[in-house]
Amino acid sequence: MCGIVGYTGFRKAKEVILDCLKRLDYRGYDSAGVALLEKDELKVFKEVGEIKVLEKKIPNIDATSGIGHTRWATHGEVSRRNAHPHLSCDGKIAVVHNGIIENFKKLREELEQRGHKFKSDTDTEVIAHLIEESYNDNLKDAVYSAIEKIRGSYAIVAVSREEPDIIIGARRESPLVIGIGDNENFLTSDIPALLRYTNRVIYLDDGEVCVLSKNSVDIFDSNKRKIEKKIHLVEWNIEDAEKSGFPHFMLKEIYEQPRAIQQTLIGRISEIGQSIEFNRDVEALLNNNLTSITIVACGTSFYAGLVGKYLIEHLAGIPTYLELASEYRYFGIRDTTSLVIAITQSGETADTLG
Repeated sequence: MCGIVGYTGFRKAKEVILDCLKRLDYRGYDSAGVALLEKDELKVFKEVGEIKVLEKKIPNIDATSGIGHTRWATHGEVSRRNAHPHLSCDGKIAVVHNGIIENFKKLREELEQRGHKFKSDTDTEVIAHLIEESYNDNLKDAVYSAIEKIRGSYAIVAVSREEPDIIIGARRESPLVIGIGDNENFLTSDIPALLRYTNRVIYLDDGEVCVLSKNSVDIFDSNKRKIEKKIHLVEWNIEDAEKSGFPHFMLKEIYEQPRAIQQTLIGRISEIGQSIEFNRDVEALLNNNLTSITIVACGTSFYAGLVGKYLIEHLAGIPTYLELASEYRYFGIRDTTSLVIAITQSGETADTLG
């Protein structure tokens, strides 16, 4: 669960990107890096450890465009060379990426046979080299060419020294959100990174590619056709997304439980009578001889499901089962009189969403 940030606008990109990355540190990371575009130069800085270590290594740069990343190692050891961003052979293209490139070994072998030199052990670096191979003064087209060759999940953000005023984003099965500002625009893997700067966002869907400049946002579908997307207003504020005085997000979430339960129940439990309102599909199932409930989850959500199982059986008397999502998708029993509840804390757990 790494963090991605892209920025182009009027502010100092170094300060904005580092600030946004710090707001994503709850996702966990082992290293961090940024790529900054200044006067036709692409400058990359990477460090193992906390963002504050990286911050001390970056000089005062007037760049107003750049990308950043916090890495949680999947391919390759925890090291500076494996940290993102990754560069093309010529050093003109930088890429950050969340997800897993399933065919990266085959792609890497093919690229090496064609003369490409790799500096890391990561799957992400193949993306930079694929973009480089296809680049012909159009970064968007080169990104399209690259993603046609890769299999797996990705949220990709790329910049080029040859086109310093634009940032390209692409997604498949890994979240990527556009933040709409005034004379500035953002890309990120999660909304909390943006809230200090804007509450206007566009959610990219699978197969879509976006092109950001400081004054424009263009979005294209998987067939390269330009499309219009709705701008959403984020109604929760920056305090909701931060630690609110607690030393850790986990402790904050523990103490937030009463309020979270209250907010979940508002509008569902009548303050006058004794009725509880669910959405139409659930109401229909409850009124049609519901025989059991199955809770599906992974990780910490699985443990939350254990609590849910106890409460449902104790309060409602309905037989409730708990299944790991990675197993249920293949072996779970489904029938028309059973309700399935899927839990994912991050909203992106692949096994649960699958």
